[in-house]
Parts: sequence; structure tokens; C-alpha cells
Amino acid sequence: MKIGFIGLGNVGGKLAGSLARNGLEVAVHDLDAALVGKFVARGAKAGGSPAQMMQDCDAVITCLPSPAASDAVVTEMLPHVQPGKIWMEMSTTDVEEVKRLGALVAERGGAPVDCPVSGGCHRADTGNISIYAGCERETFDRILPVLTTMGRRILHVGEIGNASLLKVMTNYLANINLLSLCEALTVMKACGMDLGMTYEAIAMSSGNSFVHETESQLILSGSRDVSFTMDLVMKDIGLFQTLADRHNVPLELSPLMIEMMKDGQRRYGERAQSDRMIERLEEATGLSVTAPGFPQELVDDEPEEPGYEVAVRRAAAE
Repeated sequence: MKIGFIGLGNVGGKLAGSLARNGLEVAVHDLDAALVGKFVARGAKAGGSPAQMMQDCDAVITCLPSPAASDAVVTEMLPHVQPGKIWMEMSTTDVEEVKRLGALVAERGGAPVDCPVSGGCHRADTGNISIYAGCERETFDRILPVLTTMGRRILHVGEIGNASLLKVMTNYLANINLLSLCEALTVMKACGMDLGMTYEAIAMSSGNSFVHETESQLILSGSRDVSFTMDLVMKDIGLFQTLADRHNVPLELSPLMIEMMKDGQRRYGERAQSDRMIERLEEATGLSVTAPGFPQELVDDEPEEPGYEVAVRRAAAE
């Protein structure tokens, strides 16, 4: 299968890197020609343009920063979609938008997939990230070898749009967890607790989480560079709030988190690293929420392994 990959940013570049590293035939495209050049040096092909890639490739993957960017790329590719072609949307996007674009692809005989990832840039870099895939089962079976090259755990979630729903939800949970960890660590510092000990106490407790095991380390080291910026957080939590509004669910935590993140952007810049939210509390208290021995960047220390489809728990047949 010839794969096209459009969008070589923090996440996309790492996902495309897994494809190239494992010997798949990959063509790449990005508005930054230097990023394309780096991939060509690694054996990939320069895709030329989205239109050209849809003509030349069996499947084209998009991993882009906004729904508007995806719309522009898909619009360019559409005239060249035909039966057998696959469009795979790996961006975090609005569910209604991915359904709309997917319908346009399907009208021309193509197969649309929304397949966002979850697990952090460090796991995207090693092919150990998790991937949700919303599409027809037949299409899922076709692309599973591609997905298992980019990710470790692959979950088929039914129709297109379901993956985007789940991804927005998980990003909401991750970001609210980040804010709660900022408060927890600051309170423990104010109480005089050793923060290295505090980290381990959380890690071995019912309060542990993926966010703690990753982002708390970058907070405590002083790095505050998780390769995920506040504007992306605002996009994700805004998408989640939009879902709630569409379905008339009266949320309380979500609007508060949006206001907190807006304040972080006012203080540190729209594209500041999201972990810098800890600095709001450091400024308010005069405390330094840091500890020795924590890394400046996250590295996935798990060996790269072939991915696999995750089985969904079902009630036993009667």
C-alpha cells in the first residue's frame, strides 16, 4: 500500500516517521519544505501536493492543526478520490466536520476514516501510541497494518465520527487532570512535603494517572515543555464544550477549565506550553514547584512492538 502523509508537525512527523522507519512506501507533504526535505533524506518521497498524493497513493493521511486546514486539504484532494482510495484523518477535529468531509469522500467512492491518536508525542515517536479508528469494518481491515505500524493499541470504534468523539473526550480528561495535578503539587509544596516523595506517593496510589506519570515529571523538572501548546488545549476543550452544548449537557468543570486556560494564555502567550499552567500557582504563592531528579523531556522507554487490535468488552451472549 502506498501511503501519503500530510502534516509533519509535532505528532504527524513522528507518526510518519514510524511508517518510514518500518519500511512502508511513504510520500510526505507539509507547508514547511524543510520538514519534507528531512523525510526525503530518510527515504520518503516528496508528495508534491495533496491533489498529487491522492492520485499517486492508496491512502492519504492528514494530521493537521485545525478543522479549517483539513477542509482545505480534503477539498484539494476530492477531485482525485475514486473507488478504492482511502482518506485517514488523524487530526483532532470536530465530529460534525469529519463526518461532512467523510461524506464527500464517500460520495466519490472513497473510504473515509477518522483515526486520531492518544498517548503523547513521546509514544508517537516510538510507534507505541494508541489509535482510535472510526470507519467501515472492511476499511479497518485494509488499513490495520498501517495503523499497527504507527501505534501499539488500535481500537475500531464503529462509524466515522466516533473516534473524534472519543479523542475530544480523552483530551478533556487529560487537561483537567493536568490542572488538578498543578493544584495538588502546589498544596503539597506549601505543606512542606518533599515533591520527589509526593510524586512517588501519587504514582503508587488511586490518584495516579497517565498525565501524572508524564506531565508531572516535566513540571517538577522545571522543563514545562510537553510539546503541546495552550492553543491546542483550547481547541480540544472547546470541541468538548461544543459537544456538551449540542446535546444540552450542563457542564460545570469544563467552562471553568476554559477560563483558567484563557488566563494562562493571557499571561504566557497563546502558544505557551500547557504545563506552564503550574506557573499561575507559583506566582500566586511564591513557591517553586520543582524537585531534583526529573527529566527535561519525555522519552518512551518501552521497546517498539507491533501493534494489535484491542477487543471491546461485550456482554456474554444469552
